Amino acid sequence: MNRLAFASATLFASVSLAATAQARPMTPEDVAKLESVGAMVVSPDGSKVAFTTSSLPDVTEGEDDGTFTQELKVAAAADQARAYLPNDVSPGGIAFSPDGAMVSFLWSKEDEDRAVWGVPIDGGTYKKLAGIEDADVRSYRWSDDGRTLYLLADAEEDKQRTKQNKAGFNARVYEEEFKAARLFAANVSEEIDEAPRQINVPGFVSAFDIAPGSAFGIIETAPTPLVDDSLTSNRVNIIDLGTGNIRAVVETPGKIDDVEISPDGRQLSLIAGVDVNDPAATTLHLVDTATGSYRALNAGAAEAAVDAEWLANGRLATIIHKGAQSLLRTYNADGSVRSEQSSGVLILRRLDASGGTLAVAADTPKHPTELFVLNGRNFTRWTSHNPWLSEITFGEQRTYTYTARDGQEVEGVLIEPVGGAPAGGAPTIMNVHGGPEAHESNGWQTAYSKPGQVAAGQGYAVFLPNYRGSTGYGVDFAKQHQGDYAGKEFNDIVDAKRALVAEGIADGDRTGITGGSYGGYASAWGATAHSSEYAASVMFVGISNQISKFGTGDIPYEMYNVHSLKWPWDDWQAMLEVSPIFHVDKAETPILIMHGDADTRVDPGQSFELYRSLKIRKPNTPVRFVLYPGEPHGNRRAGSRYDYNLRMMEWFDTYLKTGDRKAPLPGPRPTLAEAAKGSDTDDLEDESED
Repeated sequence: MNRLAFASATLFASVSLAATAQARPMTPEDVAKLESVGAMVVSPDGSKVAFTTSSLPDVTEGEDDGTFTQELKVAAAADQARAYLPNDVSPGGIAFSPDGAMVSFLWSKEDEDRAVWGVPIDGGTYKKLAGIEDADVRSYRWSDDGRTLYLLADAEEDKQRTKQNKAGFNARVYEEEFKAARLFAANVSEEIDEAPRQINVPGFVSAFDIAPGSAFGIIETAPTPLVDDSLTSNRVNIIDLGTGNIRAVVETPGKIDDVEISPDGRQLSLIAGVDVNDPAATTLHLVDTATGSYRALNAGAAEAAVDAEWLANGRLATIIHKGAQSLLRTYNADGSVRSEQSSGVLILRRLDASGGTLAVAADTPKHPTELFVLNGRNFTRWTSHNPWLSEITFGEQRTYTYTARDGQEVEGVLIEPVGGAPAGGAPTIMNVHGGPEAHESNGWQTAYSKPGQVAAGQGYAVFLPNYRGSTGYGVDFAKQHQGDYAGKEFNDIVDAKRALVAEGIADGDRTGITGGSYGGYASAWGATAHSSEYAASVMFVGISNQISKFGTGDIPYEMYNVHSLKWPWDDWQAMLEVSPIFHVDKAETPILIMHGDADTRVDPGQSFELYRSLKIRKPNTPVRFVLYPGEPHGNRRAGSRYDYNLRMMEWFDTYLKTGDRKAPLPGPRPTLAEAAKGSDTDDLEDESED
């Protein structure tokens, strides 16, 4: 691979990153039609980048409701992307064949099982390359010579169980009927037609990779496929591809994330936690593949490793997030730092490199994720989705640092109202991230559940705090919230509000709070224990009872290890007192509660408990509870997302913008875009067919 120049870079884009025709505020209808770059991969010779564009059906224009679909494109230069597949093919798991002649992808054709397909780069139709009978392929890897595809597939069908299900005997035994995924080697040579060879592997495999020359493989395994085990007990194993025997185990004690094999096969790069109590996998390690021994490269640093990729020259390119910003760092093969490069206004999310080309997926405060390629000292923008964003008038966005009541410096991302805050401050929304092992970056901050620029266009300020427990500031900062539910972590949010009020940005009497999951917990806490601080709250898939949460969610050990550090039965009363339902007597804040009824992470019962407690104990406090059928821990369907965004903004307009906590409830149905309302004629036709 050609030497890449990693020095302090200036940002160049083939399409200007600045809006060119600012004319109107952003709307929920705009949010519903956003597109972004998803997966990406660089061709072996570095001449092309294949990527997927991810989008939802535009229900605001009358398109049928649905989930995300992907479109495959290949680019050889800036603004020269070409679509390669029909509209009804939604590919996943894209890769280049080793010779670069085709792009392979995962796809399920009509009622068939998911298999590996390929489409020629030089033109031609797509074709099926490999699959497993009566099982979906979850992921795959090419051998270096292009003759073998290694497939991770679902467990073999239990035909007896299928027969019983059809007869009505479909009872499930909770957390017992696990079946492990299977690993296969499939020959893709046209001269040989043989069934894929199964490779026996231990445990429940969730991911794998193949070393150069197919010298060995690595698998990520856990004792069970339960989410809790995937977070607390997942480990990297180095295996013999012929026998499936384990050669070495990487005995990291904490969570694991991205793992990559070096070009010479001697090392792995592994992003992992430093101990069982580390909230997130953010520390970069090097692993000796012969022994499984490992060492940390950036332990103790106030940063988070996000993604890594080996270069052909044996160096390691890594995306590092430092607080709300990002940079590109390269390590030498011995683990020493070779260079660092600023990403400017870009927030780097993912990277891939091959043939002397390094590509990144990145966003900025003015656009979602796009494809960029490193060109000498510059990042050149190769894609430009959502051209209509040039019409939007954006609120100014920047990082903002304040001092909490105990002297801790805390950072976040501030979006000011379009035109700036008026005298006396603007109505302000505290938008709290989940986890809390996550962080907000100074990039694109508008989504169906994030008010962002939609709120800024309607006169709101929005602040996204990286409160204690957040990543991006080092392991010590991420651990500061542990054993202190709703303590320093949520006081940090109140202290952010007070700092913004003191600067004249926020109106203290018109500050609200919203968030999902752990951010939903913060929003429920803000509407109860901290009700005097917040004029309105929107809680999504949030926690209201820390005792029942342990028994109804799917991550009890995760909660114990990295959040509570104790079990409910260690101190029932203390666990009750950090639950919003315990503080309902203080609740004067109008709260909109929303939840997917298929959520296994935070059971919908958490929202039922808070809603019922409020209705009985505080009948004069406005409350509404909205359930989304079939939605898990976060809405996936276009209609559910659009509905959520409308309801959130309507709730804040009713109670936060006005500052009137006793205003009547808005109507039970939000005002949809005209095309999203459906057709009376269609309704009549449907009835006549019945």
